Amino acid sequence: MHVHPYERAWIIVSVALLMVFGVAIVVSSLSMGIQIPGLSARLAPVSPDGFASDEPWVRQLGPGRYEANVFAQMWAFQPSEIRVPAGSTVTFYLHSRDLLHGFKILDTNVSLMAIPGQVGKVTATFNQPGEYLIVCNEYCGVGHQAMFGRLIVEEPSATL
Repeated sequence: MHVHPYERAWIIVSVALLMVFGVAIVVSSLSMGIQIPGLSARLAPVSPDGFASDEPWVRQLGPGRYEANVFAQMWAFQPSEIRVPAGSTVTFYLHSRDLLHGFKILDTNVSLMAIPGQVGKVTATFNQPGEYLIVCNEYCGVGHQAMFGRLIVEEPSATL
């Protein structure tokens, strides 16, 4: 079969670009630690009293380190308010009690999906004091627009 030289050149360039983009995706995924949720994502975190928890809580692990066990359900987040001092690193464990929800902390790069039967996990550091709105960014029914919470990052002296 005869292929015109210009067409052959464009085919080679197209295949090369696809290979470069594929390698870039693989390298960036591995270097950033991006993982697809597996069976380990189904394990609930342990509550402060040492048991697997189906209740919301926020606890301090150490200086500047916190964990928050957050539940999304129609049409609320529990706990609805989380308070941490500025400079804290918070690990959020996100659960859904009923259906698919989103968990987006505005003005940050924190964004998760709350999938029934799965536990979403993300860690973020909050250096700037202020109030951050937590919204559901996946349509979850007629009360979706009222589904929000607050993350309040306080001045370090305010939490001592």
